[in-house]
Amino acid sequence: MTTFYFIRHGETKANIMKLKQGTINSKMTYLTDHGKQQVRNLKNHFKISFADRLFVSPLHRTHQTAEILNHDAKLPVQDDQRLLEISYGDWDGQNNVDLEQKYPKYFDSHVHDVLPTYAKVAHGETFESIMKRIKQFMNDIAKHYPDQKIVVVTHGFTVKAACMAALDLKDHFMVIQEPDNASVTKIMLDHDQFYIPYYNRTF
Repeated sequence: MTTFYFIRHGETKANIMKLKQGTINSKMTYLTDHGKQQVRNLKNHFKISFADRLFVSPLHRTHQTAEILNHDAKLPVQDDQRLLEISYGDWDGQNNVDLEQKYPKYFDSHVHDVLPTYAKVAHGETFESIMKRIKQFMNDIAKHYPDQKIVVVTHGFTVKAACMAALDLKDHFMVIQEPDNASVTKIMLDHDQFYIPYYNRTF
């Protein structure tokens, strides 16, 4: 059985501004001082030295998070493009509140986030696409590193997609909300069977 510990990066300026970060990699998506403190707090309560290796999304905010977490553990680190955040296409960098006001039928009115239908208007990545790539990531890593413990530093929607893929929630995309910054989600994979012992655990 391969065990994954999915960690969402710390707070960024774009998070505070309620922007759709997507795959933007500019300074507004770097960790704030508070975001760095969130990750240091996580590091103090969730020491990753128990794990075998660390996989990271290639964006700066996830690398900042991984460097803090891995400062003492010094796990082998590898980037993986499949861990990228969902790309909101034309909506990357735009304010979520403004988008919901302009395109209300493409937003869930309870969680105030995009519905799967958003992609055709924003020319963004589909929910199905991100679920497919993150599931492929988990299957590939489990095949190459069976029985290992894998720390994964990635993004909010990517963690959500990993859980949706594990639960096969193809028609219930809004059931799971994105996890908090600097939170941990544990997913286990034994052959074709997924288990989720916990989701969005903060310290």
